[in-house]
Amino acid sequence: MRGAVLIAAIAGSLVVTSAAAQSFPVKPVRVITNEAGAGLDFALRLMTPGLGNALGQQVIVDNRGGAGGVIAADLVAKATPDGYTLLYYSNGLWTLPLLQKVPYDPLRDFAPVTLAATSPNILVVHPSLPVNSVAELIALAKAKPGTLNYASGGRGAPTHLAAELFKSMAGVDIVHIPYKGSGPALISLIGGHEQLMFTVAVGGLTHVKAGRLKPLAVTSAKPSALLPGLPTVAASGLPGYESVSIQGLFAPARTPAAIVQRLQQEAARVVARTEVKEKFFNAGTEVVGSLPSELAAAVKADMTSMAKVIKAAGISAD
Repeated sequence: MRGAVLIAAIAGSLVVTSAAAQSFPVKPVRVITNEAGAGLDFALRLMTPGLGNALGQQVIVDNRGGAGGVIAADLVAKATPDGYTLLYYSNGLWTLPLLQKVPYDPLRDFAPVTLAATSPNILVVHPSLPVNSVAELIALAKAKPGTLNYASGGRGAPTHLAAELFKSMAGVDIVHIPYKGSGPALISLIGGHEQLMFTVAVGGLTHVKAGRLKPLAVTSAKPSALLPGLPTVAASGLPGYESVSIQGLFAPARTPAAIVQRLQQEAARVVARTEVKEKFFNAGTEVVGSLPSELAAAVKADMTSMAKVIKAAGISAD
């Protein structure tokens, strides 16, 4: 008897969930991201008009900066899993928990929706440095251990982790000089205070085109259309090297699969539009619009790779 009651209860729950998914959405959808004006906010606002039209409801951008993304992530992790509260974030969502204690689990508390876009870093050097390739940089670093400095946007920042991955794989001794943000780090590098940096594409492209910095390679697994003709780090002497910024759309865990599927399909269609794709590209980002499983795999792979780098280098967010 109890078994029959339990089966009936489960069946009833599935009917309610299915009905909710079929009617979704019936009210505005809120997408939480970092502070207004930042890269993620800019990218999200390129998507929301088209996504709102596709869903037939307003899509509201909710900026919650501060604490390295912890505030935004925690809000979504604790939100009702009905598809009306989403998160648009990048690598910090899963790398910050490797550096410090956070109130959410990046793998358990979120349902991946789509990997919207990626952006590689660019390995750049000061023009005065007598190297023109990754191989020459590695050779110089090995010949003069501890004498080359690299700038980053701060301890645990993507620009720091990309350099530490390079340092580990190349077996070189280069010295980390952290700054409070990639902007100040780039200014210092241009001024000749450091010799190299793994800069985000959107921040480094302008200086590369102006000749203020010399590009050696991109950090994506494949060559990037953002920098035609520039080789990858992996193809320049470090096979397997990859470090990219991932912009993903996430829902709270336990969001009905039908709702996740609807959100994925509509978001992927939006970023595939020519006018949206071009705006992302001009901002140094390449659109993807993946399946949820592909975003989940990318997050797990990057988290595993960065955990090894952070542990080996003894990095903390302090």
